[in-house]
Amino acid sequence: MDFEALHSANFKLLDDTVTDWTSMLTKLQALKKDADDGLHKKALTADWAGDNAVISREFVGKTAGEFGDALTEATSVRDIMRDTRDELKTQQRLLKEAIERGRGKNLTVTVNGGGFTVAENPEKKAPGGQSDVDGLRDELQGILDAATEIDNSAATALKALVDLADQGFSDAVYKDRDSAANAVKEAERLAALAKKKTEDLTPADFDALNAGLGTYSDDPIFAEHFATTLGPKGTLDFWAGLNDPRRAYDVGSERVDRYDDLQKNLSLTLATATRADSPEMSRWKYDMINMGDQPLSKNSTTQGFQVMSNLMRWGNFDDQFLKDYGTKLIDTEKQATDNGRHTPMVWQHMGIDPLLNRTGTDSGSDPMTGFLAALSNSPDAATDFFNADFVTKDEDHDFKEEDGKKEKRALTNFDYLFEERDWPEERDDKGKTSTEGRNNLAMALEAGATGHPAGQMPTEETPPHNKDQAELMQKIVASVSDDPERLTKHGYMSDSIGQITSEYLPDINRAMSDDSRGNTDKLFPVAGTPAVMEHSDVTRLLVTLGQDPKANAAVEVGQAAYLGSLMDYHLNPNTPDDLKYPQSPQNTIEEISRRSSEIGGTLAVGRQEAIVGPAAKEAKDFADSVAQQKNAWSGAIGTGIGVGVSFVATPVGGAVASGVAGTVSSMVLEHVFQQSETDVLKDAGKDAAKLWEDSKESNIDMSQLAAQEAAKAHHLPYADQVADWAKYGSDNGFNDASDNARHMADDLETEIQPG
Repeated sequence: MDFEALHSANFKLLDDTVTDWTSMLTKLQALKKDADDGLHKKALTADWAGDNAVISREFVGKTAGEFGDALTEATSVRDIMRDTRDELKTQQRLLKEAIERGRGKNLTVTVNGGGFTVAENPEKKAPGGQSDVDGLRDELQGILDAATEIDNSAATALKALVDLADQGFSDAVYKDRDSAANAVKEAERLAALAKKKTEDLTPADFDALNAGLGTYSDDPIFAEHFATTLGPKGTLDFWAGLNDPRRAYDVGSERVDRYDDLQKNLSLTLATATRADSPEMSRWKYDMINMGDQPLSKNSTTQGFQVMSNLMRWGNFDDQFLKDYGTKLIDTEKQATDNGRHTPMVWQHMGIDPLLNRTGTDSGSDPMTGFLAALSNSPDAATDFFNADFVTKDEDHDFKEEDGKKEKRALTNFDYLFEERDWPEERDDKGKTSTEGRNNLAMALEAGATGHPAGQMPTEETPPHNKDQAELMQKIVASVSDDPERLTKHGYMSDSIGQITSEYLPDINRAMSDDSRGNTDKLFPVAGTPAVMEHSDVTRLLVTLGQDPKANAAVEVGQAAYLGSLMDYHLNPNTPDDLKYPQSPQNTIEEISRRSSEIGGTLAVGRQEAIVGPAAKEAKDFADSVAQQKNAWSGAIGTGIGVGVSFVATPVGGAVASGVAGTVSSMVLEHVFQQSETDVLKDAGKDAAKLWEDSKESNIDMSQLAAQEAAKAHHLPYADQVADWAKYGSDNGFNDASDNARHMADDLETEIQPG
């Protein structure tokens, strides 16, 4: 900034701009309030039907969210501009004060083009002579330099902020110019460290990178600037080089125990960066994907996918980036395996290969493992990936239909990864066979089928299941039914599959009703796209899940919550007649109790197999797993319409139920939790008949309690009869479970005979 521009600056235009932005914030705040309280809340409770239950509802929610992002971005712009204006005014004041002090010392400042000169008055010399001249000159130049830095960094920060979102608005928050400017400076400083030759990297450099990335990993401007400054090739070279003990001997010998921290912080930073829509970041993503199947260097056997996938295990990566990345990764795997005919040996870890993953769970050589971890945090990308084609019928491959015709069949990515892939051998840091790859697969399936990140509970914001999610659920159920060992041989996957199942309980109950022409759709309403499954497939799935304590608990507790909500929904006088099950209250309660107890009974068959069968698991493990579900569910019940929360997936039902459904479900759940805390199953020991009877009694109690509490809450005249109706339905449900499980005993490979 030149001298005259600062000295004579009129800040009225900047003052007016700040005022205009402040006025804009007031308007945006009103729009955001209207969007949240009006548009969004109405969307959550509107009586959507068909595709509108998913598409329109979700669109309205995202649109309402844009008003919040607009307010956030506008606030950041206003605050940066206001802070810049105030700082420039301060520099102007300091400039004028310095000039006045110079006059007092007989010094004159003369404008010279864009610069200035300082000289003594001809008539009267300065007290300090040339020293005073030099001092004033340096002070004025320092003020101009500071003003230039303020002006330039403000422009850089504002441009970076606006560039974060190509369409719509950014949710980045910056309270002043310094915070945004520092993000840019830190990004450049740390990128410069990461660009150093691996041999020159010091422990101090490592500490600076680890601390800086840890501090700024969720800062959008920092993340975008760091990633684009380092570049895709630089990113790969940095992590690969750091994990090459021959090149990173000095830093590795002192910091290798903290490599996992840096891996996580770098992954979180890159995830934030990919959500920026700047032209530079778009190029970064494009180039990174293209480098995926390329060796890092001429003599390297490590490919780009192997490095980058280990920097994707944490954080929420951009969905489109993950979709494009996954497409290229699958294409690479198809080439390496001759369309699935062989184990992908290109990903097999050899003794001389670097350890690209530092969590201790696996070596990181198989890029599918890290990529699936990324999908577990990005539901939409996961759904898209699993439903995409691996091979079509027309491609050259050996996968055949199982109908005796031996014709080629098409495989989706789900089919290939869940059923057909020969996973490369992996070891953890203790030398044991690694389970990380398939475990990440299960978590990615959880995200893809439920619509929320794995490991989280659904909320009222979780939209109903869409067509693609429902289709994925159908594939999971059919696949486990076809070969239960796909889960039982890899029990660590069952908790995720159990959580998925718990969020499809309306669909599960429908499937078990064997009613394609009646009013089951009203008895078990589904707002989004229902998953259509065979009764026999569902039975096999539930028996399989029943053998795993965590999976069993997820479905058992979920069904208890669903039972409470469903009883309240159908017994609530405010539920419109055209939405209710068109049968008598007695038939309604009996049918709800019957289906719920069939699910409970089928799970009990699985528990019998696990406790009394060859696996010989402890009954206590099942009781403890139910108890552990308490914290997860206590915050979810009664929060509104959610696929896995109220479960009554009809907005009208949720609107009329209000807090009552939550109360009924909470009481049923508390009953279940109390039973688990007293270790009901312990007393059964290894007695199969006792296990069965205890489970049956528990389910009858649960159905009776749900019916009684719902009837009591709504002051129904038949409240003293509902317990008998619920018992009758539950008895029949357990009989159904026994008959179906016995009928399928050979297929299920279980020796347990319930009943």
